[in-house]
Amino acid sequence: MSKLVFITGASSGFGAACAEIFAKHGNRIIITGRRAERLHSLKADLESKYKADIFTLSFDVQQKQAVFQAIESLPAAWQDIDILINNAGLALGRDYFDEANLDDWETMIDTNLKGLLYVTKALLPYMKKQQGAHIINIGSTAGKEVYEKGNVYCATKSAVNAISQAMRIDLLQQGIRVTAVHPGAAETEFSVVRFKGDQEKADAVYKGYTPLSATDVAEVVYYCATLPSHICINDLVLTSTAQANSFYTHKSA
Repeated sequence: MSKLVFITGASSGFGAACAEIFAKHGNRIIITGRRAERLHSLKADLESKYKADIFTLSFDVQQKQAVFQAIESLPAAWQDIDILINNAGLALGRDYFDEANLDDWETMIDTNLKGLLYVTKALLPYMKKQQGAHIINIGSTAGKEVYEKGNVYCATKSAVNAISQAMRIDLLQQGIRVTAVHPGAAETEFSVVRFKGDQEKADAVYKGYTPLSATDVAEVVYYCATLPSHICINDLVLTSTAQANSFYTHKSA
């Protein structure tokens, strides 16, 4: 049965890959992000490939008022949201705590944590009306183990881990499933953004082993979302075979 799926951070990476796999399987999708031109391009691509029904909504999850205004502007035909994929997030910088940039910290907190909270709070009035609604939060192995120079990024993803548990408890009476998916290293724009456009540093992260791809993560998200309604995967960590956790990765010479 076709579902209506709302995806944040859909202009690239995991979000775009999730939009693709859900579109491929005949679902209606609301794709959101800051970069309107990328959203329109993705919409055109998915409509062409899969005859998918796609709606675009451009806003910045960091901006509370903009989030609520955008979601409240949804036409009635796009309000019956079954699945929310809270994907929008980023890492900025890889610095020792005493050397880190405060603006980077605030951007990560405002995007990775506050943005997830704003979007979920704004959508819950719609989702509570749907039988079997499902929230999927994209965390990280960085939320499971804190590593050197990860400080506030790890803190925000630890918070995603905790808030996912809290949502699962508080929304239990509403029959809303909550799943946290925690990927390890995945080759997307993530490292380019983290290293502020330094492609050489970004590429070095993935040398010597095969990391996850955006499609790998999207397939796991889709699996979690398509299980029978009485089953909920509460917490799922996935890495490439070469990675054990945030600390240990086996790289070839």
